[in-house]
Order: sequence, then C-alpha cells, then structure tokens
Amino acid sequence: MRVKELLESGIMELEQSGVVEAATDARLLLESSLGKSRTEIFLLAESAVDETRQEQYRQCIDRRKKREPVGYILGQCEFWSLPFYVTPDVLIPRPETEFLIERTLSLAKRSNFSSGKILDLCSGSGVIAIVLAKETGERVVATDISANALRVAQLNSCRHDVMSRIDFIQGDLFSCLLQNQKFSLIVSNPPYVSRFALNNDLEPEVARFEPHLALDGGERGLDLILKMRSILPSMLKPGGEIFIEIGADQGQEVRRIFEKSVRGLPDFSLVEVLIDYTGRDRVLHGMLAE
Repeated sequence: MRVKELLESGIMELEQSGVVEAATDARLLLESSLGKSRTEIFLLAESAVDETRQEQYRQCIDRRKKREPVGYILGQCEFWSLPFYVTPDVLIPRPETEFLIERTLSLAKRSNFSSGKILDLCSGSGVIAIVLAKETGERVVATDISANALRVAQLNSCRHDVMSRIDFIQGDLFSCLLQNQKFSLIVSNPPYVSRFALNNDLEPEVARFEPHLALDGGERGLDLILKMRSILPSMLKPGGEIFIEIGADQGQEVRRIFEKSVRGLPDFSLVEVLIDYTGRDRVLHGMLAE
C-alpha cells in the first residue's frame, strides 16, 4: 500500500468512528509511524509502505478509533510551539492554558517576576512552570499532588533544559510548602470541571482517558478554587498576583469568591475575569493589596 492510500484509509476509519479531527489525527499518526515529517509525507505520497510500518499505523488508528487521544498514542504533544511528553498521568495541554500563560506574561507586574518566587500550583505535565522559566529566566516552584505527574514534569523540564531552575514538590495545594513561604506570582490550572460535567458532558477522549484527579473540581467545579482563595492571601507577598484558569461558565462566581473578604487576611485590590479568544471566561486575575 502506498503512503497516500494508507493515509486515506486512516482518515476514513477515523471519520466512521466519529473522530472530529480525523484528517489531522490520521496524518499525525502516519508521520509518527513512518518517522517522516508532514512535508515528507506529501512528497512520498506514491511510495510503497512496508508491512511492518503499515501494521504499526493500523494499531495507532485502532487506538484512536477507541477515542484514545493522539497525545497519549504518540507520547507527546505540542504546546507553546514546543514538544512535551504526556502520559495518562497528566492532562494533555490545551490552548486555554496557553492563553493563561499569555495573559500572565503580558499583564503581571514586571517586578513580580523577579522580586519573589513564582509558583505553578497543580503543575501536571509542567508546561506552565517550564514556559515561565524559559520566558522569564526566573526560578519557579512547581507542586502537584500526583508523584507520577511530577515525574512527567521533570522529564519535560530536562527536555527543555530548565530543570535547574524549577523546584518540583509533591503535595496537596499549599500543604507541601513552608508556612511562612510567600510568592510574588502564582499561576494555576487547577481541577475545575463540575461533577455533573465530568459524568455527562465530556468528550470520550477526556472522560475515558485523561486523569480525573486533574479534572474533578467537585460538585460545582469550585472546590479547589475555594480552598485556594482561603489560603492565597497568606501565601502571596503584598502586591503579589494570582492567575487561575477557570471554566467558561465560572467567571461571575469565581469573581465573587475573590472579591469577598476573608477574616484576618488582606484583601485583593484587583479582581478581574479575563475573556479568551472565543469570548469565554477563562482566567481569574487577582492582585493582593500592598
């Protein structure tokens, strides 16, 4: 079978299985199976493919037909125009998190990148910590409750040559940090999917394969965000900032949570919800009073 025919058969099978991005996914899996680039796949369209490579491709297509994400099949995905390792222990990084990082880099006070430590809370695959370390040149602390997720994050930090600038710590939210430790900037993509959505609304790729530990935000999707709000003022330096990725329907409620005072702790002088490129609530930005 020729390269072109193999690709066409893969696209057809994925379309019949209900895969939305069938053409893109089939091409990515073929590139990996043949060890060729997108351009090479095009140029070699009429070339014959040996049986071993054909079988390898068919196995990949079979996995995708069962709705296993391409990232898990390939063991990596692209984020911030960089390749990152992914396993079923971590979420596959999404454009929403790129928006979170973009807003952090463009809106955070310059002094908050250098005047104190930066924290990536609920680090997962480590993409936030790694991009921040690369883009700012500063040290970052990255925490996650999952030891397996942190192992993936450490591999990614080695891959991008920033391991010496990231401190990986396992623990639940702030529990693994020193009580008197304060940060000038905290960035987080916490679990924020509601229990109903987790059980009823997610795509098969997410519901069946991605780690529920990194998705489940409780009954309304706000459990961890509420916990973070109660502790954040004691973990941020005066004038420190927090950027949190949130669900598209959570903006108003999260804003109210952060605008409400917590007895005995300093208030936030700025609370705003940032709208993403699709017009949806996506990021909570808060600044602690100085």
